[in-house]
Amino acid sequence: MITLKTKYALKALTVLADEKAGEAGPLRIEQIAERSGAPKRFLEHILLDLKRAGVIGSRRGRNGGYELIKDSRRVSLAEILRLIDGPLAPLPCLSRRAYQKCENCDEETCSVKAVFGGFYATYLVMIESLTLFDLQAESRPLERFPLLEPHAGG
Repeated sequence: MITLKTKYALKALTVLADEKAGEAGPLRIEQIAERSGAPKRFLEHILLDLKRAGVIGSRRGRNGGYELIKDSRRVSLAEILRLIDGPLAPLPCLSRRAYQKCENCDEETCSVKAVFGGFYATYLVMIESLTLFDLQAESRPLERFPLLEPHAGG
């Protein structure tokens, strides 16, 4: 599951991507909060993280605010998930970027690693292929992955 912080980040980025497509200029944090449904105080920290990572930029002044500085097709959802929540791997021994050996485990014979490794590899292929554009209204990401259909279960 993604955290609420990541969900707010993705919603804010979607607002900025939609705004960039309309070429209306930067948005103030209040506008982003209102359109994304994210609390302003929470959003301030998120936007700073995204700015430091080079995903968004900001302008000062009367017509200032935040804006997406990358094309939405070039903003990887995996990059955003890692930025906000840290490693994607369900086990530290599966992480490519934050690998750590598990305590009391023989990685060569670990059935937990084997099972979750297969799941994680499939998840990575999917999540690495998704971009911010896929979150925008005109996108249809489920058409790329027909086996994934939304349902009420979790």
